[in-house]
Amino acid sequence: MKKRVVIAGGGTGGHLYPGIALARALTRNDMDIEISFVGTQKGLEAKVLPQEGFNLKTILSAGLLGKKKIARWVSWCKLPISTAQSMSFLLRKRPGLVVGVGGYASGPLVLSAWVLRIPILIHEQNCIPGMTNKWLGKIADKIAVSFKDSSAMFPKEKVEVTGNMIREEFCKPKEEFPQNNGPFRVLVLGGSQGAHSINMAMVEALQFLSQQKLDLHITHQTGETDLEMVNMQYKKNHFPADVRPFIDDIEDQYRKASLVICRAGATTLAEVTACGKMSILVPFPHATHNHQVKNARILEAANAGEIVLDEELSGLRIAKSIIQAMEEPKRLKIMEENSYKLGNRDATEKVRLLCMELLEETYSKSGRTKKLQGNYVLSCF
Repeated sequence: MKKRVVIAGGGTGGHLYPGIALARALTRNDMDIEISFVGTQKGLEAKVLPQEGFNLKTILSAGLLGKKKIARWVSWCKLPISTAQSMSFLLRKRPGLVVGVGGYASGPLVLSAWVLRIPILIHEQNCIPGMTNKWLGKIADKIAVSFKDSSAMFPKEKVEVTGNMIREEFCKPKEEFPQNNGPFRVLVLGGSQGAHSINMAMVEALQFLSQQKLDLHITHQTGETDLEMVNMQYKKNHFPADVRPFIDDIEDQYRKASLVICRAGATTLAEVTACGKMSILVPFPHATHNHQVKNARILEAANAGEIVLDEELSGLRIAKSIIQAMEEPKRLKIMEENSYKLGNRDATEKVRLLCMELLEETYSKSGRTKKLQGNYVLSCF
């Protein structure tokens, strides 16, 4: 009999990719596990999961925090629908465990799992937990957190500090990274959908980097909206650049990079530190509870990256940081080493073991029905 795992969550890469990392780890260690994801049709999961070979069940769900008036009312109206869809799906799948890692689909699915008495594990990526996970922590059986500071916001008997789950490709030893004997390579990321302020700052920075042009190569993830404009500016300024709306081979680009300019989402920082890269961090200014600034402060305090607040962001500021990194290789090397020390390359395995431990405890209890034997449900938030 196939063991079934359902992973719920997504919306953005920061929620989706930890779920994919865990799904891969589970199937790598047990070929009999059958995995399905639960997400929304509008989220990144609808595009990425088919490419990854995983099934996706979509539900009608939307966020509540930050919504106003009609939009908030519409989100509330979707909640009972998404909960009913989740309940129906779980009854058909008959799962044994739900693990959450964020995204609009996580709340309804985990709540449904609790009603059906299915064991729950949630994963919190950020330093400051979101409202959904703080509430779900009350009903979860286990809580895995990326940062030690998050532990205090959950029942301490349930919490384990694991780090943020990342895909296996990011966990290779640094010695296996290719040697960069060519130009200084800058990787620019604005999240899975791009970041307009970072895009504009990089375009503006080109005029201040003209003397470094021959020694510089830029790989830039713009998102769909700014793709044409950014690409045109690189060509207009005759800059060697690889401009894409979304980077599929991101692990390869991290390894090649000399410097990363990015937002400060928890998954991005987990990838940056796993690869041991110096970063220029531009926290998203509208993140819930300002958690991206708090995430970035951890790297800044370890001398692994530097912060540029969105309101301070400019082409000149970014150009100065790039030039300094190019001209001070000893400082760059120290920050790379500090970044690598922060990396939690075993985080996915730690969460996998927590899941297996919880499952073993669950199925060893007396009174379990035979219908549930060998079934697993995993919801990633």
